[in-house]
Amino acid sequence: MYKNYIFDLYGTLIDINTNEWDMDLWKKMALWYGYKGAIYTPEELNSAYGRLVKEEKVKIHKKHKGYTVIDIKIEKVFRKLYTEKNIKVSKAQVLETAAVFRCYSTVYIKLYDGVIDLLDTLKAKGKKIYLLSNAQRSFTENEIIMLGLEKYFDGIVISSDEECSKPDVNYYKILFERYFLKKDESIMIGNDYISDISGAADFGIDSLYIHQSISPEIKGKLKSNYKIMDGDVYKIKKMLVN
Repeated sequence: MYKNYIFDLYGTLIDINTNEWDMDLWKKMALWYGYKGAIYTPEELNSAYGRLVKEEKVKIHKKHKGYTVIDIKIEKVFRKLYTEKNIKVSKAQVLETAAVFRCYSTVYIKLYDGVIDLLDTLKAKGKKIYLLSNAQRSFTENEIIMLGLEKYFDGIVISSDEECSKPDVNYYKILFERYFLKKDESIMIGNDYISDISGAADFGIDSLYIHQSISPEIKGKLKSNYKIMDGDVYKIKKMLVN
């Protein structure tokens, strides 16, 4: 039916719950920064983080005026939290800080039932599998490896690398041009009716919507060619793989 299967990651292949607003997280991160010599109260660190994220977004908007939806590299924020306290750190230390932040803020992370079966089936049938994710590489790369997904993808595009996000058609265009994909041979599979489904429709490719507990509430028309409303990943294989 299709040659190229393009997946969203979080809420589609990976079931995840994070809490970046819990003050316990910022207490732990203040300790972490303090160990490195950057002294913050939890409240001060939380506030500085929010401010620096906003400042970085403004910079990226100015840099990519043609993008409708942008993303930032969060490791730049983690580095600036050190430099604002006059602490110099290496790239490795910044990435370690990002990993610690992600670990402390993650409530749980796991694959949805049926994901490995689906990906194994697609591979066995000679299909190409791509990832198009609104995500931070400093978080996502580790999680893809941890959950055993890296071997399945023929191509990976992550929004923080490109400074562009779904549903911006420019982000879809990056994937298709980089891997020489054809629209009529490709389908987008995701759990977000705007980022994954409306974005795919605007770009001109087919899509399958799968509703999960973390999916945004659908307001308006669902533009997918296929839909699964009970979160059953096994149904994707039944619908799309022949």
